[in-house]
Amino acid sequence: MEPAELASLLVTMGCPADKSPELARQLDKRARQLAGQTGRSYEEAMRHLLDLMKQGWAAKERGV
Repeated sequence: MEPAELASLLVTMGCPADKSPELARQLDKRARQLAGQTGRSYEEAMRHLLDLMKQGWAAKERGV
């Protein structure tokens, strides 16, 4: 996934637009690290991280 695509996806998930490019870069880097450390594919690692982000934003909206 290209960084701009990832940034757009993050915005649709609730990330503030001004922070999405930097967060996209950080997620890309972390997904690559996880893939290398755990033997997962990059796509699996990214899916995992995006799921965590989604859960975090949902909790924030609920005021948790």
